[in-house]
Amino acid sequence: MRKSGTARPLPFTSVCDGKAIMASGHDIEIDLGTHVLERGCEIMDDVVRGRVYGNPDGPVIIVLGGISATRFVCDGGKLDRGWWSRLVREGGAIDLNRFKVIGYDFAPNDGGLSCPETITTTDQAARLKALLDSQKIKTVAAIIGSSYGGMCALAFARDYPERVENLCIIGAAHRPYPIGVGWRGIQRRLVRLGLDAGQPEAGLKLARELAMTTYRTPEEFADRFDLEETAKGRFDICDYLGSRGDVFAANMDARRFLALSESIDLHRVEPESITTPTLLMTAISDQLAPLPDMRELRDRLGGKSELYTFTSLYGHDAFLKEYDAMDPRLAEFCNGLV
Repeated sequence: MRKSGTARPLPFTSVCDGKAIMASGHDIEIDLGTHVLERGCEIMDDVVRGRVYGNPDGPVIIVLGGISATRFVCDGGKLDRGWWSRLVREGGAIDLNRFKVIGYDFAPNDGGLSCPETITTTDQAARLKALLDSQKIKTVAAIIGSSYGGMCALAFARDYPERVENLCIIGAAHRPYPIGVGWRGIQRRLVRLGLDAGQPEAGLKLARELAMTTYRTPEEFADRFDLEETAKGRFDICDYLGSRGDVFAANMDARRFLALSESIDLHRVEPESITTPTLLMTAISDQLAPLPDMRELRDRLGGKSELYTFTSLYGHDAFLKEYDAMDPRLAEFCNGLV
């Protein structure tokens, strides 16, 4: 059993042009043991896990995604190729030949009754700092955070400004949008009903179905579905949402979801406290981080800031879909790091 505060790196896995280029990645971790979170609850046996890719001597870029994202940014594991492998790859916008890229698993790692009731973006930032400390990484060139990951990146820059040189925040603001808080509150009540009924997967499935209607746009659904009746009282759009719910329920613990969903709604950062140069990116159709909030964040940030917008039918999910729209600006952002 490892002692609290011990880190365990694994060896490099591939070689390119004489350098150890970790396209397939290797895991790193730090065992923090049991400790108290910002709002007073304990997290048990907390192991912070990350995954390292790319040039081991290159500038460090942290890549964070939504609450469903994992440390597997650009290779296998539980996902086929990693959740952002179209952008994080050799020769890509986030070029593994040039950069050392680190993915990160949000806490809590596990669910069940040991799952803390409340965790904040401040807690996630502190865990990320501990992971960097374990690797003796004093400063990272950039944190690129999308959705919940963008919220955590803002919290990190506020709390540890000397540890990050640049930010790229995609589809996330300094506070949650009120209607989004309402939607997520309904989702959590559905999950709690499932837990009370002894059917946590059923609650998660319904919560995800509702969530999908907020991640995407009405225009995308109108363009995509013909409202074909596939069973009595059920239509093609219902089948699609149901399939998304099934996948989510098979991969997410109910109590872990409750903690992460609430964490989004608790997120608050005063933009003026962040002096790190920041690129903001958003789809103008995003219902969860709407354009007025992103403009307010840009205008209130304490350091240099830019807002880059693009059109998309995919709304909040654009960060997982609109690679062609994001690629050139992300490549320009990364070119500015070296």
